[in-house]
Amino acid sequence: MAAGRVARTGLNGLFAVYKPPGVASLRVRDTVETLLLKDYVPLFSVPFPVELNSLEQPAVQQQVRFLPTTVEGNAGKELTLTVTQLPVLAAHPLVRGPEFTHLKIGAGHRLDTKSSGVFVLGVGHGNKLLTDMYNAHLTRVYTVRGLFGKATDDFSDTGRLIEKTTFDHVTRDKLERILAVIQGTNHKALLMHSNIDLKTQEAYELAVEGLIRPMEKTPPLITAIRCLQFAPPEFQLEIQCLHETQQYLRKIVHEIGLELKSTAVCTQVRRIRDGFFTLDSALLRTHWNLQNIRNSIQDSKTKVKVELQRSLGHQPRSGKRHTDMDQVAEIKLHSTEGTSASDLTQKMRTTS
Repeated sequence: MAAGRVARTGLNGLFAVYKPPGVASLRVRDTVETLLLKDYVPLFSVPFPVELNSLEQPAVQQQVRFLPTTVEGNAGKELTLTVTQLPVLAAHPLVRGPEFTHLKIGAGHRLDTKSSGVFVLGVGHGNKLLTDMYNAHLTRVYTVRGLFGKATDDFSDTGRLIEKTTFDHVTRDKLERILAVIQGTNHKALLMHSNIDLKTQEAYELAVEGLIRPMEKTPPLITAIRCLQFAPPEFQLEIQCLHETQQYLRKIVHEIGLELKSTAVCTQVRRIRDGFFTLDSALLRTHWNLQNIRNSIQDSKTKVKVELQRSLGHQPRSGKRHTDMDQVAEIKLHSTEGTSASDLTQKMRTTS
């Protein structure tokens, strides 16, 4: 019954909002729900239109009643019963209150309080689609800003200052060499975690479609990293990754600073793509209303269906794991989240 009411509103699918920094992801989700469920304000006998509860309401049920009335008879006024229809008061909007008092909105891959960017939400059938997105292990893209010359206890510019260093010797070429080493090492880990025999036709087809990636939970993996801006002490990176946390990305900035014989802190983490949702499709705070969210769900419906089918379609084939690959992965691979950039460099050199 509740699912039918939600479907009638057009709120049935996935949409993305832009989460600003300084706000928790769950607070954003709750705010969206609150805005969709604004109070139902009665104005005399007519409900005042406000968001979900302003939608056309079902007709109030009628019931038959025999009401006593007086009529003029031969002996004067006589009492009789008249058949009439009256509304069922228990179902009247002014008695039962708003039709929608709760709306189940699911949250996709979350952003921590300091981060900003694309945040995917699901409503109705969209809650199941969020699970499909998780199982598809889609990549996410971030722009990450860093600042050379200091180190803090949490790798961010707002943490407790631990150390200050010089950075005059840092050049863009040196930075890009470190980024190439990090990407190369992560690429090898990606292939191993994917458990695909690279000599097979299956591996070739997946590579052509860009679908070589782990189909189970793994340590954070960077599939691509490049420098967008370099103006010391500031720099900006673009990082494409899997199974990451925003704190892991801040640590990468810290480790890059150490590898360059300096220090660095992260000043911004901004997600610009989450799977098939980009900044262009993320609704700003002023657009968090019923009409815009319904339009966003409708606009993304086809893309969501196609991309999920494409990403999940190869799972049965890649599900046939090779025992020898599993053993190699278990013995040789370690979590990259706890590995420094210098360790990555050394590992890359020894495996080359």
